[in-house]
Amino acid sequence: MAGGMHSDVTSDLGERIAAGEIAPGAVLTLAQLEADYDASRTVVREAVRVLESIGLVASRRRVGITVQPREAWDAYSPRLIAWNLSGPFRQQQLEALMEVRVAVEPTAAMLAARRATPAQRAELRRLAARLRALGDEAGGASDEFLEADVAFHDLLLQASGNPQLVALRGPIREVLTGRSRLGMTPATPAAGTLEEHEQVAAAVMAGDGAAAERHSRTHMRVVWAEILADGSLS
Repeated sequence: MAGGMHSDVTSDLGERIAAGEIAPGAVLTLAQLEADYDASRTVVREAVRVLESIGLVASRRRVGITVQPREAWDAYSPRLIAWNLSGPFRQQQLEALMEVRVAVEPTAAMLAARRATPAQRAELRRLAARLRALGDEAGGASDEFLEADVAFHDLLLQASGNPQLVALRGPIREVLTGRSRLGMTPATPAAGTLEEHEQVAAAVMAGDGAAAERHSRTHMRVVWAEILADGSLS
């Protein structure tokens, strides 16, 4: 029960701060939060500790709990990404992470072609084939498609062998999941995206870094265009 209450306080307070409902510079107190959430001091302290770890707040004795400016927040925190996706900064979050993906995933694909293990190469091919089968059946909005898509991009980053790229697995997983949960993933994938998954996997399998990078970049740009189009309609 305590764990659930802590999670509820953390999520609600985090969402309110991420949405701008509680603005940077606002000062909160433990007593105020206890009253607002009808929660114990222990639960509130733990929630504040989690928010501090993401950079949303800073707690100081005799000052209180101060909401920090957005530039101080951990932009790669999966929790913060989820909160942004559920609030008014959804489009900005989607575009920001898509810009990161365009910049880094093609490089990850190129490195994976050099460094992936035989098992990783085979699994990328299997996942690409799974995505093709689901997409051809108009299953692009299904949980099964999401699971395979997350696994594909997760494995691609892992196979790069670069710890900094591997560290992006959480944020990219969160944005893929969030976009699907928001109903923004089409049942019939955009033209070319299934083929590009297959081409990336084939290039990694063949050890062709240039081709893997090229096909990954083409795929990323198609998805980027989808997200920008979604924003123009909102």
